[in-house]
Amino acid sequence: MEKISPKGFFSFISDCFRWNIQGGIPFQIFRLFLIAGMLVGLYAYSIQARHGLEVTGMSNIISWGFYISNFTFLVGVAAAAVMLILPAYMFHDPDFHRVVIIGEGVAVGALVMCLSFITVDLGGPLQAWHLIPGIGQFNFPSSILAWDVLVLNGYLLLNALVPLYILYSHYMGRKADERKYRPFVFLSIFWAFSIHMVTAFLYQGLPARPFWNNPLMGPRFLASAFAAGPSLIILVLAIIHSFTSYKIEKQVFHKLRLIIVVSAIINLIMLFSEIFKEFYFPTHHSISAMYLFFGLEGHNALVPWIWTSISCNLLATLVLAFNPGDNNPKILLPACAVLFTAIWMEKGIGLIVPGLIPSPLGEVVDYLPTWTELGVTLGILCLGITVVKWLIHPALIIEQHYDQLTAAKKE
Repeated sequence: MEKISPKGFFSFISDCFRWNIQGGIPFQIFRLFLIAGMLVGLYAYSIQARHGLEVTGMSNIISWGFYISNFTFLVGVAAAAVMLILPAYMFHDPDFHRVVIIGEGVAVGALVMCLSFITVDLGGPLQAWHLIPGIGQFNFPSSILAWDVLVLNGYLLLNALVPLYILYSHYMGRKADERKYRPFVFLSIFWAFSIHMVTAFLYQGLPARPFWNNPLMGPRFLASAFAAGPSLIILVLAIIHSFTSYKIEKQVFHKLRLIIVVSAIINLIMLFSEIFKEFYFPTHHSISAMYLFFGLEGHNALVPWIWTSISCNLLATLVLAFNPGDNNPKILLPACAVLFTAIWMEKGIGLIVPGLIPSPLGEVVDYLPTWTELGVTLGILCLGITVVKWLIHPALIIEQHYDQLTAAKKE
């Protein structure tokens, strides 16, 4: 363990940077893969910047595609950090308190990806000038989009600044003053719910899109988020436990599994409720659901997508619920990965694209992302992983040193 000498904030920043560029050969190879992925994303984005959004699979009919699908899903991943923050800070759970900093790091990475997907979907960063208060026409509070800008950026600040203060205090060898950060922790708990509810309201408030005019959309967004997000956090914790000296208690995995199971079951119940509503007495408002689940006029690109998602969702939920391996990583981790992927499939493309089909004029088309969209998405994904890594790696070193310092003082 490296010795941390308190030298002030600049020393804190320089040490964090130094720790992040250190590592063995496998670690450096992994970093090169991330850099290569980001370069691919930059190249793909340069093509989009030169030729416009015509190089994507989007059109006048499908105006939201792979970018907004990933944005919608990742908002839920970011919101899921509250599943660690709530028990750690409100109920003083010692198991979660040790890993809450990791959940907040994942949330920041997810939010960076969310904002990046919005930027590339606009066509370029200069297209967002009108969203800046005082410069453009922000249209607050009448615009739901303006609310979304506020809640996303506010949640990003809360999840970045609160851990920064705690880590800096621990770096300096002192306990963080709860009176200074606890109010912001409670604010972030309520803010986490708001980022996903406001995103749901964006879709739910479009009267010309009956597929999204569903009162269950907001609650279901939260249920799916609290299943997919902790699933990802379990995978991250397993990687940290296996490849670093920061060991995670088995009880943490057990508690997170219970959260996932409850959330996944609620999500499935609401999914089947939506299916019943669409198909028990189908109307012309059920055409979008018909396209998604069974195809329409020979267009069935999403049919295997959605049925694969539902099957994997059911299978993973059953495995996690019955827990045949008693939290055996060989069963727990694949189940979490499958559930995470299934919710991404259903909540991404399976939610966004059918809402736009058919068009108001009755036009039906299929949508598939182009290599440009996939390349940009790869770059943003590598950026998000890099952000998470740059936040969590020094945090683990600081927390381990602080734990040792605290234990030495007690002795």
